[in-house]
Amino acid sequence: MCSCSAANGRLKNLMNQTDNRICADCGAPDPKWASANIGVFICLKCCGVHRSLGARISKILSVQLDDWSDEDIDAMIEVGGNSSANAIYEAYIPEGYSKPGPDSTHDERSRFIRSKYELQEFLKSSLRITSRKSSASIQSSFSTKILDSFRIKSSKEPETVVEYIGLLKVKVVKGINLAIRDMLTSDPYVVLTLGKQVIPVLQVDEFVITIGLDGDLDFIPLSIKALVTVQTAVIKSNLNPVWNEELMLSVPQNFGPVKLQVYDYDTFSADDIMGEAEIDIQPLITSAMVYGDPEMFSNMQIGKWLKSQDNALIEDSIVNIIDGKVKQQVSLKLQNVECGEIYLQLEWLPLDQ
Repeated sequence: MCSCSAANGRLKNLMNQTDNRICADCGAPDPKWASANIGVFICLKCCGVHRSLGARISKILSVQLDDWSDEDIDAMIEVGGNSSANAIYEAYIPEGYSKPGPDSTHDERSRFIRSKYELQEFLKSSLRITSRKSSASIQSSFSTKILDSFRIKSSKEPETVVEYIGLLKVKVVKGINLAIRDMLTSDPYVVLTLGKQVIPVLQVDEFVITIGLDGDLDFIPLSIKALVTVQTAVIKSNLNPVWNEELMLSVPQNFGPVKLQVYDYDTFSADDIMGEAEIDIQPLITSAMVYGDPEMFSNMQIGKWLKSQDNALIEDSIVNIIDGKVKQQVSLKLQNVECGEIYLQLEWLPLDQ
């Protein structure tokens, strides 16, 4: 892998996306290989079929063993991962045609993967390519042209306006009794994600493909989404980490819950999940808007997020005005894991601040 720690971190962040934690072609867990020019993470069994296609179609690299160039990492990131690539290469799978599974035979994998990438049989009719160029020539340039279009075309698209209503400051205070994911301990960090927001570039969902007189392919993105995600630093070998780290999230008008995930940092493989929870920010924002300028009020309680069986709260979460600021203490029991608690402090910052 690339020796640059920053580049290594960029690739690891992409690997940690939920869709990239299973093979793009058969769904096997924890893939350790990738096709750098197609932009997908794949398992060892599917990797063998990809290699048989040749590097002109699928350039295979080991996530753990190979040296990654900056260009290869940029290519993976620009595609956006397995979901983005499959939205193109699996846009139309005929009725009755099934993807292979983790236990499928080599022949079943080979038929599907060749149909998917080499013959491009599952593209939408509007994406299928006809040209005076030879079929082999088009196939060999297809993935490269997609990446080139991300770099060039998307930057020329007019920006879509997103209406924001404020900023959410999240102070990740500490974790208690987090799960063990290494031999005796873990190296935890926290990732926060706030919904999907329509902004320029990052992840392209649909294309119109045109072919010029010179035979070159042009990819025009139709809709573009991005996840607003921030994360804390990694704390080494600690099941009771103290971060006291402040993170900022932009909040759009149509906001949803904040998704919190805790991961164990691994140097040579995908990071292990250590639990997750959702944070309902509606009580905080609604209370803040009802009271308006908090500096006009003394310290007081103005709202509450109630503990229930449907959320991860350890206790009721109170919204207060404290020293002219709207704040909320949140304590969460991590879900889908054997143990662990996370303690946060939220603060609402309207746009006029």
